[in-house]
Amino acid sequence: MALDSDQSAAIDFSLQVQRFYAGLMVAATASCDRNAEPGLGGTFLYAGELDQRGRALLVAGNIAGAASLASSSDAALQKQAVRDGVADFLVTTLDESLRILKNQVRKREAVAVCVGMAPETVERAMLERGVLPDLLRPVQASSQELAVLCSQGAHQLDQAAPDEGLIVVTWYVDAAPSLWLPKLDALALECLRSHAWPARRWLRLAPRYLGRLAQGVRVLCCEPESAKEFAARVQAAIQRGEIGVPVNVNLRI
Repeated sequence: MALDSDQSAAIDFSLQVQRFYAGLMVAATASCDRNAEPGLGGTFLYAGELDQRGRALLVAGNIAGAASLASSSDAALQKQAVRDGVADFLVTTLDESLRILKNQVRKREAVAVCVGMAPETVERAMLERGVLPDLLRPVQASSQELAVLCSQGAHQLDQAAPDEGLIVVTWYVDAAPSLWLPKLDALALECLRSHAWPARRWLRLAPRYLGRLAQGVRVLCCEPESAKEFAARVQAAIQRGEIGVPVNVNLRI
C-alpha cells in the first residue's frame, strides 16, 4: 500500500509532535519518581506562536500532560486549531487563559489554550503580570521578553534529537481504521518493555490528542526489539485471520 498525500502529511506532523514530546519527556523524567510513568501534570508550557511548530508543541504538551498556552492574532488559524483539536479552548484575553491554565495546573491535568493575541503582546503581558511559565518553546532567536522569562527561571525546551538506540515504526491500514487501529495499538503496547514509559504513554494518548490530524496512521518511537516483535505479531495475526485487512508496517532507523 502506497502512502497518499494525507497519510504522508499526517506522518510528518506526528513525527514533529513526537520530537517535541521526547523533549518534554526529558523534562518530565528529570523530576519524576523512577517507578512511576513520567508526565508534566502541574507544568505550565508556553508554546508561543500558533504556527506549525506551535501546533505540534500544543499537541505534544497535551500528550505529556502539561497545561499549555499558544497565541495568534490570526482568526482563521485560531478556529482551525479548535476544529483540528489542537486547542481545547480559544479565548480573547490573557486573564481568561490564565483562569483555565491555573485550574488545570492545580488539578495536574492537561489542557491546550489559544489566546487570540499576538505572541509579543502576550509575552509583554506575562512579564507585566508576573506570570512565569515552567517551560518555553524552543526558538532560534529569543525575543527580549522570552530572554527575561528565561532569566527569571523559565526553562527553554529542547526539541529532542532522535535517540540513536530507538527506531521509528509507522503503521496504517487501507480500510476501517477506527476498527483496526485500536487493535494494532493494543498489540504494539504488548510489545513494549515495561520500562519504556515515554513510549507507552505516547501510544496510549497520542491517538486521542492527534485526533483527525493522525488521518488513520500511527507513529511510534521504540526499541528495535519491540518494533521487530510488533511487525512479526501483526503478520501472524493477519495469517490467523484475527486482523481482517492488510496492514503496512514500516521500520525506520
